[in-house]
Amino acid sequence: MTADPRNQNPHQRDHERRQQALKDLEDAAAGSEVFGTSAFVRQAEKAKSHFSGADAEPDDWAEIWGRRIGRGLSLIAFFGLLIYLAVTYL
Repeated sequence: MTADPRNQNPHQRDHERRQQALKDLEDAAAGSEVFGTSAFVRQAEKAKSHFSGADAEPDDWAEIWGRRIGRGLSLIAFFGLLIYLAVTYL
């Protein structure tokens, strides 16, 4: 943009405003989640990715299976603790 918008003609100001609006829309689209899917489906996909070890190095099978086993055991421990607390305090 030029320093003083008063010195521009209306077409040039409109063009710059349009370009800025398009840039803002692209930034908003890049930072937003996918539209048209429910929150439950998005969370289920994130959980599936997490428990499958998708964030591990793809060439290292030991790291992938280590993450899967560790995350599976943590899930079992969580539900065990949840059941224990429910039986004890409810």
